[in-house]
Amino acid sequence: MAKKKDETTNVMRIAAAAGAVFRDYAYDNTKLNAEEVAAALRQPVGRVFKTLVTVAKSGKYYVFMLPAASELDLKKAAKAAGEKSVEMLPQKKLFPLTGYVHGGCSPIGMKRQFATFIDASAADCETIFFSAGKVGRQIEMSLSDLQKIIAVQLAELTR
Repeated sequence: MAKKKDETTNVMRIAAAAGAVFRDYAYDNTKLNAEEVAAALRQPVGRVFKTLVTVAKSGKYYVFMLPAASELDLKKAAKAAGEKSVEMLPQKKLFPLTGYVHGGCSPIGMKRQFATFIDASAADCETIFFSAGKVGRQIEMSLSDLQKIIAVQLAELTR
């Protein structure tokens, strides 16, 4: 009989090691759009967060987490980061920089930890959902548990 493949992601291992309380979920991995993921999880789009990586004129990289249906306001993002401007990281640079593919990018467990900001609306949620580091996997945890793992700052980020 074949041994069952371990479904634990690196994000889950890091969260467990930090003592964070979390639940993990699997969903149809053909759904890459954050709104589709929210629907697959039967969760309001305001609780399912996408993780975006940007690069500033200074050359520094920043990570922004925002609700699935929201759009990142680049001016607000730059202001939160203390930069003149930021722009989205080209998709082809995502994996070499973070170790994650599009649709599976998590703020936890990147190759290097970058300054991370989360939309202020997260403070209104008991728990939030975000990528568990693999397409088709999400993790649910409280903002306070996320902050046990990475330094994440609240900011107004959406249009």
